[in-house]
Amino acid sequence: MTQPAYTFDKSLRRRRRPLKAYRHFRKLIANKEDTTQVFKVIEALNGDAFQNAFLEFANSPQGAQRLAERRHLPPLLDNHDALRAMPDGSLGRAYLDFMTREGLSAQGLVDEFEASGISRDYGNEDMMWYGHRRRDTHDMLHILTGLGRDALGEASVLGFTYGLYGGAGVAFIGYGAALEVRKSAPKGAPCLASVSEAKAIGKAAKDIVYEDIMALLPLQLEEVRERLNITLPTKYHRVHEMMRGVGMDPYADVIQPAAA
Repeated sequence: MTQPAYTFDKSLRRRRRPLKAYRHFRKLIANKEDTTQVFKVIEALNGDAFQNAFLEFANSPQGAQRLAERRHLPPLLDNHDALRAMPDGSLGRAYLDFMTREGLSAQGLVDEFEASGISRDYGNEDMMWYGHRRRDTHDMLHILTGLGRDALGEASVLGFTYGLYGGAGVAFIGYGAALEVRKSAPKGAPCLASVSEAKAIGKAAKDIVYEDIMALLPLQLEEVRERLNITLPTKYHRVHEMMRGVGMDPYADVIQPAAA
């Protein structure tokens, strides 16, 4: 029997709350380690962007296949022995190196989201699963785009995400964080342009959440980038060059907004 098409549920509409978003953003600026504020800003401003993205996903052949498989990614992505056995140069090995170097885990991102206190109770288990899949693939976006976890790297990854899905909250955090970086960066550093360039790259890219993630991991990183039509940014690296040119460390000398 064919699964009926998913349709927009007006009872699940999310009203935008700009004043609430601004209050949470100020809290984020005051305490850059309070990552829960990022989720709260996005939740306050994104409106129906999430539900619309889910409908596009769920009503596509690839999305329907992923929903039928129902894989929970964190334990698979945190299986370091399996990732270590993958070929040199593969996405899986790059992911393992990145997560180990940064002291991260897929489960850690789950824990951060749960600590935010935000409820994604859309009354639809498929929509909940889709939201988790987007969350669980966030760190792969750093690897695929070559954007680091420094302040501008996180802001630019949000620009990439905005290009994929839209969402005013994502754009607000991305550009707001880039403005904070610009306060510390050398004059003329293309901080906002880095986010805009990442947005354009994301808009042209294919969304990884549609893919069989476990099948992608053994493939060469460059092959996966080509498959997803992801080009590497230049503005981000230009900002880093300018910072290093005046003796700044982009990972240490810029006030860090929270990882999003």
